[in-house]
Amino acid sequence: MCWLLTSCGEPTSAKEKYTRKGRKVEIVSQNGGFTLLRNGEPYFIKGAGGYTNFDKIKKYGGNSVRVWHEDNAQQILDEAHKHGLTVTLGLWMEREKEGFNYYDKKLVAQQLEEFRKVVLRYKDHPALLMWGVGNEVNMEATNSKVWNAVNEVAEMIHEVDPDHPTTTMLIGLRIRTVNLVHRLCPAIDVISFNMFASMRGVEKRVKKSTWQGPYLISEFGARGAWETYTTVWDAPLEQTSSEKAAFVRERYETNINPEAERCLGGYVFFWGSKQEYTPTWFSLIRKTGEETEVVDVMHELWTGDTSANKPPYVAYIKLKGSFDYQSVYLDPQQEYGATVYAFDPDGDSIRVEWEVLPETLKKLGDTSKEIEPDPVPNVLCGAEGNSTRVLAPVKEGAYRLYAYIYDGHENVATANFPFFVSSNPPY
Repeated sequence: MCWLLTSCGEPTSAKEKYTRKGRKVEIVSQNGGFTLLRNGEPYFIKGAGGYTNFDKIKKYGGNSVRVWHEDNAQQILDEAHKHGLTVTLGLWMEREKEGFNYYDKKLVAQQLEEFRKVVLRYKDHPALLMWGVGNEVNMEATNSKVWNAVNEVAEMIHEVDPDHPTTTMLIGLRIRTVNLVHRLCPAIDVISFNMFASMRGVEKRVKKSTWQGPYLISEFGARGAWETYTTVWDAPLEQTSSEKAAFVRERYETNINPEAERCLGGYVFFWGSKQEYTPTWFSLIRKTGEETEVVDVMHELWTGDTSANKPPYVAYIKLKGSFDYQSVYLDPQQEYGATVYAFDPDGDSIRVEWEVLPETLKKLGDTSKEIEPDPVPNVLCGAEGNSTRVLAPVKEGAYRLYAYIYDGHENVATANFPFFVSSNPPY
């Protein structure tokens, strides 16, 4: 791969690497910055990460989809193309913590050949935008062989599909890791970051590294469960849907900017419904189709249009007269009052639905599929307006009370409250 390496084995300069070559999709160096070109035209990524509701991405002004692995790639690419969207298609590289040994040359070679088949199969699809080589492989990585493997995959892609750039998705922005990728992965064209609360001053931070190329925000959204306060029993405190909307707006406006020299765009997370920590934490669209306020914010950010009917605004929820940060304990089989403080900006009448779910806890980096727990039966009574009564479950342990606020216009607001049932609380 002589175009990637100099005779000394060092990465080419940014000027050489990002010279315009007339490919279907390419990144070029222009006016001191970088521009993603698709069929010769500038293409700033207004994207969403997810596997469904592609029609709504297009409807609200988005132009791209990100998926994490190659499963069902044909269906995803076809559906995206149907709606005029592009796809950043992920190649799921195994992580060391999942038992994959990057010192095992045979395993690494097998993985590479599997990816080669995928690239050959989909490289000419009109919806393909770029290849995502691994997702957060820096999660608990213990040796540089991981990055050697990433680079080998990227080199293979450039060999068989020179028309589409390569990127790798990192968890967070650690300058040391960025420097490592720059040194060991010269075949990577874009560095991508999965960033939530940590998405601050990205351009300045990237410039402090040795990386001289462009970057992409491959995941952004609500404050992560690993970034927030918790109860005394370690249940993370989730933002309301309205807090998430304000949070996403501020992070997007200050970090994902077409005027930024190196930023190529971003993918909001998660476009659809997903159980991760809770069923509402990252879910932007309910299973039943109702949209949260973050969707409305993305519509405005992508298009500038503010005319859509607004989702309900939810400020906070209280249980037993307390806030979630007060680590509320309930006695088994005792009844307590709960209220969600919400209104509709358009004056639409609102309807509140409540449910109680057992708490699910997972560790950061756990990639196992989470399953949404079943609601606890017979624990809600006397719901009226924005209030309800909660009968604490018999079984002691951690739970969470959820409020879903609907406005009758396919919008929903969400809030929840973690609580612990104990006949002998610590205080």
